[in-house]
Amino acid sequence: MKEKKPAVKKPEKRKGLYRTRELHVMLVPAVVFTAIFSYLPLFGLVMAFQEFKPLLGFRGSSFVGLKQFQYIFTMPSFKTAFVNTVIIAFFKIILSILVPLVLSLMLNEVTKNWYKRAVQTIVFIPYFFSWAILAGMILEIFAYDGIINNALNALLENERIAFLVSNQYFRSIIIASDVWKGMGYNTVLMLAAITNVDAALYEAAQVDGAGRWKQVLHITLPSILPMVAVLTVLGLGGILNAGFDQILIMYNPTVEKTVDILDTLVYRMGIAGRQYSAAAAMGLFKSVVSIIFVGISYLILYKKSDYRVF
Repeated sequence: MKEKKPAVKKPEKRKGLYRTRELHVMLVPAVVFTAIFSYLPLFGLVMAFQEFKPLLGFRGSSFVGLKQFQYIFTMPSFKTAFVNTVIIAFFKIILSILVPLVLSLMLNEVTKNWYKRAVQTIVFIPYFFSWAILAGMILEIFAYDGIINNALNALLENERIAFLVSNQYFRSIIIASDVWKGMGYNTVLMLAAITNVDAALYEAAQVDGAGRWKQVLHITLPSILPMVAVLTVLGLGGILNAGFDQILIMYNPTVEKTVDILDTLVYRMGIAGRQYSAAAAMGLFKSVVSIIFVGISYLILYKKSDYRVF
């Protein structure tokens, strides 16, 4: 009898990158888009160290070292814009986390699913609109003859406030409207984190006699802390991004003292004033500060809670 030869295993054809080739092909447009619009412009940072002349280009423009940075740091408008940027960005970051956190905890206690879905939809709608639309609505609402002033006039008799040209109120309107626009998105993220909390923890707490408030305080909040930490770290990365598109649309010269930020200053210098090198230096300064804040916040997060973002 002939001995049967042992079956030879055929090598798998779909291994490594070949197995997920469709996914990598789908990534190609995103990689190309990122390379063109995120990495290629980095070469333009050389303008921050030059006296850049568009007709001469990068090679023909003279190298001036740190002269542009010395120039922007001594500008009175830079100091004002820097302080405004930090104040607006700080309150936006804090409130964009606290407001969705409170709203998500409240929605989690709602027992009527139809009501919960309706509220989620309503608060999520502003997130899909651009500031070109929302800014027009806000400007109409807070106009001197808008809804708010008409209500004040009816209640207090001939009492109207010029919200849009008042340094006392305009910064608060900027911050509150940005929080209102983005709170729906962050609320959904936090609700998703809450739904992933193990139900057995709540059952055990009920057996021990814990009420709803103690369950929220000792179970829900600690369980969604990683999500809150991630949102905080990502927010700190944009500590000097106070909302250029929003402020540019709603901005007017009378409130320059309280809402003029670095981005609007860069816009005026680079586009209107054609001071390309100074604008590039200011942009580089913003990037460096953002990287430092991200690194510090990530390090603190890792040391205190042993939680890794990446």
